[in-house]
Amino acid sequence: MIVMKFGGTSVANCEAITRAIEIIRGRLQEKPVVVVSALSKVTDLLYKLSDAAASKDTAEVDNLLGQLRARHITLAQELMKESPELCMTACEKVNVICDKLTAFVNAVCALGELSDRSKAVIISNGEYLSSNIICHAMNARGIMTGYMDARDMIITSRDYLKGEPVSDEIASRTPGIVEKAFKGNDAVITQGFVSATADGEPTVLGRGGSDYSASLIGMAIDASRIEIWTDVDGVRTADPRRVKNTKCLDRISFEEAAEMAHFGAKVLHPLTIEPAVKKNIPLYVLNSMNPEGKGTAILQSSFIEDGVKSISCKENINVINIFSTKMINVSGFLKKVFEIFSENKVSVDLISTSEANISVTVDSSQDIGKVVRQLSEFADVIVDNDKSQISVIGKNIVNLKGMLKNTFAPLRDCKIYMISQGASYVNISFVIDKSALDTVMQEIHHYLFETKE
Repeated sequence: MIVMKFGGTSVANCEAITRAIEIIRGRLQEKPVVVVSALSKVTDLLYKLSDAAASKDTAEVDNLLGQLRARHITLAQELMKESPELCMTACEKVNVICDKLTAFVNAVCALGELSDRSKAVIISNGEYLSSNIICHAMNARGIMTGYMDARDMIITSRDYLKGEPVSDEIASRTPGIVEKAFKGNDAVITQGFVSATADGEPTVLGRGGSDYSASLIGMAIDASRIEIWTDVDGVRTADPRRVKNTKCLDRISFEEAAEMAHFGAKVLHPLTIEPAVKKNIPLYVLNSMNPEGKGTAILQSSFIEDGVKSISCKENINVINIFSTKMINVSGFLKKVFEIFSENKVSVDLISTSEANISVTVDSSQDIGKVVRQLSEFADVIVDNDKSQISVIGKNIVNLKGMLKNTFAPLRDCKIYMISQGASYVNISFVIDKSALDTVMQEIHHYLFETKE
């Protein structure tokens, strides 16, 4: 079996879904388990819907619910105009889902209170709508397809909006559900992103979590490979929306891919790699708009050559500098500092320490006010705002002659606030002013990938 995940742009409309179905048809001999996202921009609409319900904006609620229903009914009609019976069944299913959602949202609206659980219920409807329509469309095109509810398989903690997967439960439940769904069918389909607790409470995996769903399912069924179908030709040497003349990478290691995802690359969800690594399942990033393209293979490190693979960035970060003479020759100081970050659920990216100073970077979307106040009780704390982080990623880059010269040459006129190198020798990261980010990214890319020594 293989797992094939199709993101929102790959199932955006009738043309995109038709293309995706033909890609699936070419894999039927490998028993594809298909994982789909919501249609492009639908999850954004559902987040707006949940906010409108919480604020009792009934006019906006009605407007958004109308848009949601109309888009999916129109899509079903376009996809299955040659199969009126299946089209009718699909439209009935859309109406059932939308009717239940309407009743739920109206209840939230009446209360004017939106719990995390209620938000998880609302924002998961996009995947149920898309998966039902695509399942019917596949059957209408002669691909016998079984339907599965991801909440029967992807079991998580009670963190409703960012569930932590319970791997043992997923591994024990998923194979039997998949096997049953395959009986009499050529393929099976389920939802990305959505999940549930062991006792059935609805949760989701967080934004972009459909990749993670695919990897978790692949791990549970020992898939021969996992294919992530998106709208780009694979993993590139940098974000092409920010940097010119980027190149597609033929292959990278699990470790490199994990670093790229964690440090800002948008192609993969940061947590996607871990389940695949556990079972050594190859991952492929492919372009649904260019199905004949090779894409990028993500493999064991032993199959990957040394060298710089990409540069990635996080545009909006803060640097927190913590200074205290109390940390000199004192054990337990670091523990005290990072317990504060942990208690306040503020995640740290980069860390740099000296005898009396600790510097860390955090995404600027996180609320660090309480962290700063607590740290200030025993240390001097300075926060540098409007900073960006650039990471140079590759296998054994510390051993590459001239790499540091080429990386830092574009920085000769730029202020560097922090430098950090991972112990795995897979990345070197540094922090600069946000205003310089685009220029520096382009110049580093030029030095590393477009010139020869």
